[in-house]
Amino acid sequence: MQIKPEQLDFLRWEFGVFFHFGIRTFNEGHRDWDEKPMALSSFNPSDLDCGEWIEAAHDAGARYAVLVCKHHDGFANWPSAYTDYSVRCTPWQNGGGDVVREFTQACRRYGLKIGLYYSPAQFGSSRMQGTQYDDYFIGQIRELLTNYGVIDYLWFDGCGCENHRFDTDRIVAEIRKCQPQILLFNLWDPDTRWIGNESGIADSPNPLIVDLHGETRFLPAECDCRMRDENWFYSETDAHTVKSPDELMGLYYYSVGRGSNLLLNIGPDRRGRLPDADKQALLRFGEIVRESFSSPIRCTAAAQAERLTLETEPQLVNHVVLAETVTDSEIQSFTIRAYPCSGSAPVCVYRGDTIGNKAICRFPTIRTGKIEISFDRDKPVSAALFYLRQFQ
Repeated sequence: MQIKPEQLDFLRWEFGVFFHFGIRTFNEGHRDWDEKPMALSSFNPSDLDCGEWIEAAHDAGARYAVLVCKHHDGFANWPSAYTDYSVRCTPWQNGGGDVVREFTQACRRYGLKIGLYYSPAQFGSSRMQGTQYDDYFIGQIRELLTNYGVIDYLWFDGCGCENHRFDTDRIVAEIRKCQPQILLFNLWDPDTRWIGNESGIADSPNPLIVDLHGETRFLPAECDCRMRDENWFYSETDAHTVKSPDELMGLYYYSVGRGSNLLLNIGPDRRGRLPDADKQALLRFGEIVRESFSSPIRCTAAAQAERLTLETEPQLVNHVVLAETVTDSEIQSFTIRAYPCSGSAPVCVYRGDTIGNKAICRFPTIRTGKIEISFDRDKPVSAALFYLRQFQ
């Protein structure tokens, strides 16, 4: 079983922001696959600022960002040579604009890893048959992967692909040729996997090592979700559904806290800016994560076979954060016991299963100076990531 260095790096990204922006941003009420016309003349953001998007993501603690380059409607956010349905034929910047370029440049300014989303299917693609459509697909992917420098992540959405048999070997070979280090999301030759819902929640257990079509693969999971209840793209009608920082923290526990990455979507508005309510919720969420987890309680750690003991001065504790060393086997269960300051016998405060990159174990506050964690096997543990934390 192969584990790529880039996959381990992906786990350390932990949190990213998804940006759905395109011609659909300017056509309120449009839905996937309704095939309603969306005129090129409608795409004309008055104040596009990808730097504002990425600055907010950076300030919220995101380590990567993903831009929708082409959604199911087929509109290209870059001046593609393979279609007239792109920014090249819109009023925006008199056809001279390139959203993908502005996005990738902003990511590099702020040090975020770069992800690009591409929908393999699109409205009307059935009019291109077999090899013709694969040629179109590869041509556009080649543009995205050769014109914008290093791209870290290619996000494929499988929706709408059911009626076309892609030449996946040819497509994947071209992608790997253009960007040998790139990570592919979920489809064909995946390096990461979809968690199985769009709720931002990983189930438990949540293994890193899974069976894929009869083959054992190392596939870190990602939890994608919307900032608003229903819409991925901007809408004027649903600002009241923006998730509160408290709900976002819940998703953080259910995703990052269960060893997955969290990818949170915001739809920039028709100015090309982040809606204020979404931006403020994002920034406050980032503040809470930092306030909660940036100051671990000092403790000493002693490992012995299938047990780790943490000791500190007696104090209030209600979190333990665990991380295991990633190998070809995984811890499948563990138990956390605390020694109350008023008694000598330890009590169980938490039982868990998989750990992976990170397990954030939250339990009712207890005053203790000693915690023991027992595992189902003797396996290296990243001791540097073992912390007792007091949640404020």
